[in-house]
Amino acid sequence: MDDIEAIKQLKARYCRLLDTKDWAGYRQVLTDDVVMDTTDSGGDVIAGGDPFLDFLQVALAGTVTVHQCHTPEITVTSPSSADGIWAMEDRVRFPDGSDLNGFGHYHETYEKSDGAWRIKSSRLTRLRMDFSKPESG
Repeated sequence: MDDIEAIKQLKARYCRLLDTKDWAGYRQVLTDDVVMDTTDSGGDVIAGGDPFLDFLQVALAGTVTVHQCHTPEITVTSPSSADGIWAMEDRVRFPDGSDLNGFGHYHETYEKSDGAWRIKSSRLTRLRMDFSKPESG
């Protein structure tokens, strides 16, 4: 498998493992020193795979999420590094029944070590975030 295809599969695993809340599997798609920037969504910049995982487990507790990533623009910059931009859409159902439907882009860097690609950094930029209130019964 070539590097670009391997990075596409990495991002597919990222979405699936995040949405199924397979936290042990999700941690494997990140480098130990990953930097995740969610400031455009009202979050923070978090450095380190374990701290980011701790953040996600709290932030997504009780939610149902669906992440879709499309139209990858991937550039392999060396045998062990690459850059990518992905269009994304996410849906989040919060415990109170309210919803978020968001659109934007992931701007990422990747690192290859021990024959496997992992996410080295990710910055989520938002184009739109639509919120809806819980349905009343």
